[in-house]
Amino acid sequence: MTFDSYSPLETEQLGELIGSLLTPASTVALYGDLGGGKTCFTRGLVRGVAPQSAHLVASPTYSIMNEYAGTPPVYHFDFYRTSGSSEIVELGFDDYFNGDGICVIEWPERIEDALPTNCIKIHFDYLDDHQRKITIETAGDPKTVEILELLATRWQHQKKL
Repeated sequence: MTFDSYSPLETEQLGELIGSLLTPASTVALYGDLGGGKTCFTRGLVRGVAPQSAHLVASPTYSIMNEYAGTPPVYHFDFYRTSGSSEIVELGFDDYFNGDGICVIEWPERIEDALPTNCIKIHFDYLDDHQRKITIETAGDPKTVEILELLATRWQHQKKL
């Protein structure tokens, strides 16, 4: 499923919509280069889950994980500086992937083999300063397929308003 975003606001709105559809133990993996819109999308996702924490969203590049209070909590990971899945397991971060919160992962390609099978994968392609192509896919898990179907319907409805 592919979406075109023509502004940071649209990217945040898409994130907010998907965030409103997620449930505990959901994992969202964000792929894309620097400046692709991953953190902007995450700000929207957090707004959809825990609006009181959305203003706190920043890339956790140096801390590896930021936690945003909500029901459920959102765990925002940035694995850019990690050396692979074994490091994630050593640090215990893999325990979060099937826990009580929602996990959002930037730079998931560094830990691909540790991602849960029900992970929603989102690819951000930088087209120009104002446009991104955002492609969302799942491995076919029924719950994530349902989330994507609802997302497509609600996004189309929102765009018409």
